[in-house]
Amino acid sequence: MKWLELLEVAGATLVAAVVLVVLYALGVRLTAIAGDPERKSPVAVRSLAYVCFGACGVAVLAGIYLIVPYFNK
Repeated sequence: MKWLELLEVAGATLVAAVVLVVLYALGVRLTAIAGDPERKSPVAVRSLAYVCFGACGVAVLAGIYLIVPYFNK
């Protein structure tokens, strides 16, 4: 077994999971901040939240593309 490659995959998985969780949590937090009536520009904050959700979705689709063998022919 190639242990270095196993550690590389485990590290990449850990980094990807952390990035996805942080992006989603940031999107949720920005959505909550945009709902605050005292904010001066809730549209900008809400659009930034949607960018975070979109980046999270793109990362998930990229992971599916890498996992499913049909797409890698």
